[in-house]
Amino acid sequence: MTPDLNLVDGEGAGQQQQFSAHNPIEQYVLLSKSAKGLACLELIKQVLEAPGVHVFGELLAMPNIAELQTGPNAGYYNTLNLFAYGTYRQYLENQAQLIPLTPVMRKKLQHLTIVSLAIKTKCIPYKELLHEMDIKNVRDLEDLIIEAIYADIIHGKLDQKNKQLEVDYAIGRDIRKGNVSEIVETLQEWCDSCETILACLENQIHRANTEKQKRLKHKECIETEIANLKKLIKVQAGNDSDEAMATDSGREMSAGGNPEIRKKPTKSKSLKASGSAGMVSRKMP
Repeated sequence: MTPDLNLVDGEGAGQQQQFSAHNPIEQYVLLSKSAKGLACLELIKQVLEAPGVHVFGELLAMPNIAELQTGPNAGYYNTLNLFAYGTYRQYLENQAQLIPLTPVMRKKLQHLTIVSLAIKTKCIPYKELLHEMDIKNVRDLEDLIIEAIYADIIHGKLDQKNKQLEVDYAIGRDIRKGNVSEIVETLQEWCDSCETILACLENQIHRANTEKQKRLKHKECIETEIANLKKLIKVQAGNDSDEAMATDSGREMSAGGNPEIRKKPTKSKSLKASGSAGMVSRKMP
């Protein structure tokens, strides 16, 4: 159902068209500025049935709407307040102070109830869902959940084996002023946790860098020792070669400096040969 554009002047209609595409509630907030009496009540009915509208806090804060809470039409304000913060079970328990719901309103409030339950836990048992939304059988419950998923109100899957709804994502709902301090506290705890984790990561990074520097220095020392050992081995190999060459040269020089030593065996052999020849000549007369 779309809002009645006759409730506003030409300028308001232009603003309504501008806001509707970005934030659906804005058009109803604009319309409430000039809505009076029955028009104001009709506006509340329209916003409760409007597709895509799931937050109502801005409309509740408008003066023309706020005036209804103390008058004879307080049920309209109470119902709008219920859609902003309450659940379907609360509607069943307080129907005397609320207006009757159309099937479209009823289904929207049930979808919002699923969102409220998803805020508390990501795995919602079928038993709890059936009780909160006053549904008698699981088939109707699963159909309602599937409609909420297709409407992009929640993201999740049905776990039929364990009879529960697993929620991965849910839209946000209106926040009461009294809950702001709790939200701030929760956000502060989250910030503190992030700072603690960041400090831990920085400590780990510092340790890793220190260990890296130690390893690099150790590697440089090993490489320096290896280089020194290579030089020492090379020098020792050169010294051993020089000593071997010096030894061979010394032997050659000692042998070449006394040539008579080498000739003596030859001379003795010649003497023996000549002696033998003399003996032979003597025996032959």
